[in-house]
Amino acid sequence: MRRRSSYCSTVALNLIALFCLSVVTQSQRALPHMAQTARPQGAGYFPPRGDAWRRKRPEEVGMDAALLGQAIAYAKTQESKVPRDFSTQVETFGSVLGPLPRARGETNGIILRHGYIVAEWGDTGRIDPTYSVAKSFLSTLLGLAIDRRLINGINEPVRRYVSDGGYESVHNAKITWEEHALQTSEWEGVMWGKSHEFAGVEEFGKGRREPRRLREPGTYWEYNDVRINRLALSLLRVWRKPLPQILRDEIMEPIGASDSWKYHGYRNSNVVIDGKRMPSVSGGTRWGGGLWICTRDEARFGHLFLRNGKWRNRQIISEEWVRAATRPSAVKPDYGYLWWLNTGSKQWPNAPRSSYAALGYGSNTIWIDPEHDIVVVWRWHQANPDELIKRIMAAIK
Repeated sequence: MRRRSSYCSTVALNLIALFCLSVVTQSQRALPHMAQTARPQGAGYFPPRGDAWRRKRPEEVGMDAALLGQAIAYAKTQESKVPRDFSTQVETFGSVLGPLPRARGETNGIILRHGYIVAEWGDTGRIDPTYSVAKSFLSTLLGLAIDRRLINGINEPVRRYVSDGGYESVHNAKITWEEHALQTSEWEGVMWGKSHEFAGVEEFGKGRREPRRLREPGTYWEYNDVRINRLALSLLRVWRKPLPQILRDEIMEPIGASDSWKYHGYRNSNVVIDGKRMPSVSGGTRWGGGLWICTRDEARFGHLFLRNGKWRNRQIISEEWVRAATRPSAVKPDYGYLWWLNTGSKQWPNAPRSSYAALGYGSNTIWIDPEHDIVVVWRWHQANPDELIKRIMAAIK
């Protein structure tokens, strides 16, 4: 009986082992399919420096060429109504403080899948202001400061790091870095001649606002470039170097961007730090200046975020920051740290809820879709990006 019992136990163990081996083998066979739908961080193609960016036919990356062609044809018909010569800039935004180009380019764009160019239209190498897309670049410089421990945490009060008078009042002393990044700071004051109140046609054009009561920091969301300019100056005082230099050295150079982009301040936004005169940049081109950049360089920036802050084997911005920056906030669920989110499919009903974007006047768009491994940069268009997104989604097999 003992021999029979031992024999039965051995058979049972062998059967269990065979079953487990079968499960493991099936799981291993499933891995290639899983890799296509959920690409690991840092995987895939990264374009080299310069214009030798590899292209792939739509069908090579799981897209229908005819339907994608229809999407691009649609995009080409949606030229922005913003005058080419910026002649309505003052009427729209108020008095100008920084430079503006003589003219803007035509609508143009680029679509990446798995890092490869699958579609491109217009002049994607032209340098143009990108307006509030610059805010997402500023957000990234804040993330870098936290990664480098120049700032101990996103919930730290700014006054612990900045002592230029901007945070001395009882109200402003409460403001944290996170509240600046979420546009809930309610910072009170004047930056470069512009008041947080946005009062008056001369200074703010059609963007002027009616007076209202200030709320407690962190409790009220308002899209406010004066407060973003305050954040930019505060970051400059933390880094103690011009932010365009930090952006170039820490982000744009490592991802192989061109050297053609420029990040302008205003004529009156220079400050002295450590005895050196340096410009404080803006959060957009509302009053001139701002980030002037080509579509291809914006596509690289979008691809960096699609890869969770990693470029090839280098973690440029922490994965933790990418997650935090694109997480919904309690006050404004479709807004992160100066990134627009698709929480509840509110922004783009035809897009995955996990997608997010940097958006600017004009319109300028860097849209990132982690679910489908896609980046879309679309500039100088008049349509809701959802109309193009809907067509791109239809092209995915």
